[in-house]
Amino acid sequence: MEYIYAAMLLHTTGEEINEGNVKKVLESAGAEADDARIKALIAALEDVDIEEAMEKTAVAAAAPAAAAPVAEAAAEEEEEEEDEEEQEEEAAAGLGALFG
Repeated sequence: MEYIYAAMLLHTTGEEINEGNVKKVLESAGAEADDARIKALIAALEDVDIEEAMEKTAVAAAAPAAAAPVAEAAAEEEEEEEDEEEQEEEAAAGLGALFG
């Protein structure tokens, strides 16, 4: 994954994505750079529009992230309703004991 991140970083900064630059980024981050993996990455990225791939990934990642707060709010609302029902039941049981 760090190889892909290195390529994305180079793309974002406007640098050329080549073997030397990828190796420099990896080594400066403290990772060991495998020349074979770097060559495979460069070959795989030849026909890829990195900008488009990053946009698709950002949109795909945003959808589940946006759904999470909605799910949390629904769960909290459900808990509140359950608490209210329990309180009503307790109140009814208390009244039944008084008049029962």
